[in-house]
Amino acid sequence: MKFVVIDGLDGAGKSTQADLLYNQFKNQGLNVILRNHPSQNTTYGVKSKNALIKTGKINHLKATIFYGLDVLYSLNNYYNADDIDILIFSRYTLAVVYLPSIMNSIIYKIVTIILPVSNYMFFLDVSPRESLKRLEERGEVEEMFENKDALLKARKKSLKITSTWNIIDADKDIIEVNKEIIEIINNS
Repeated sequence: MKFVVIDGLDGAGKSTQADLLYNQFKNQGLNVILRNHPSQNTTYGVKSKNALIKTGKINHLKATIFYGLDVLYSLNNYYNADDIDILIFSRYTLAVVYLPSIMNSIIYKIVTIILPVSNYMFFLDVSPRESLKRLEERGEVEEMFENKDALLKARKKSLKITSTWNIIDADKDIIEVNKEIIEIINNS
């Protein structure tokens, strides 16, 4: 099974790219599972999403804990399945960048020892300016990390953590980003 991770800041195009990959691989006759986190079909994912649209340290902690449980739920149910050709996770381990700086690198190292990693981990690097533009266009309820300062901090931390990932310039056109991801997957 190929394990593909699409991660990045809010507005980077994670869901868009994950959906494109899902459809492309499905059209090739492959058995593909796509998990978006926080998922809306688990209690953990719903609780994480609900905490994200609130403010304060307690909700920050709730969002992180329930997010982690949601990812673990997906891994438990799909990672070792024999009949899956490709497992795509939209959002995976980068939630750690929203933890205090002192903790995020340490927790990320622990997480990557415990959780599976692959050669198909993609960080969609979107500039905070482009991220905010896309978020505004979506017209959804703003989450606690969807402001310029939070995006700048998260991007800086993300780029440090994802230095061994496939980093894709996500300010580019959706189709260009998709072609770059597909090329890496097909040539690895």
